[in-house]
Amino acid sequence: MPKACNLSKGQIVQINDHPYQVVHIDVQTPSARGANTLYKVRLAGVTNGQKLEQTYKGNDFLEEMELERRPCSYLYRDDDFFTFMDMTTYEQHTLTAENLEGQIQWLIEGLEGITALLLDGRLIAIELPASLDLAIVETAPAIKGASATNRNKPATLSNGVSVLVPEYLAEGEMVRVNTQSAKFMSRAKG
Repeated sequence: MPKACNLSKGQIVQINDHPYQVVHIDVQTPSARGANTLYKVRLAGVTNGQKLEQTYKGNDFLEEMELERRPCSYLYRDDDFFTFMDMTTYEQHTLTAENLEGQIQWLIEGLEGITALLLDGRLIAIELPASLDLAIVETAPAIKGASATNRNKPATLSNGVSVLVPEYLAEGEMVRVNTQSAKFMSRAKG
């Protein structure tokens, strides 16, 4: 049973015997002494798509769903349908764009390292890798000697996502990006 303070985006919890996926978490820290930190959680019903907002204190417990986890890869997109392949059984599963809210931008054809979350043999959600290595396709020219400063510039990555990167990086370089926060982590190796 996870505590509200340990919830993460994409996690599946059980509320009133129905599976819900955590879509967004807003942390509200009160300034008064002794007041509890509140976690405003936006959830989406996995089976029915119903939206739900709940507020929890940090030490409130939620019931986690028992799901089967399998490695899978992303194959292709067909309109609003995204097809994944189970890496152990080679079965193909499809999710809609609504099921993948906030994750679509990271899906690149052939992407591996994805975890499929199955309920009764049916794909209900995915967990993306914590980070991805992507190429910078557009950014301002690199500034020599900029590694001594801690300034950033916007850069567009190969998947179309825009992130802030250090000034010393140039177009064509590979960077590692956090898929949860969409933030630059480091220069990618290789």
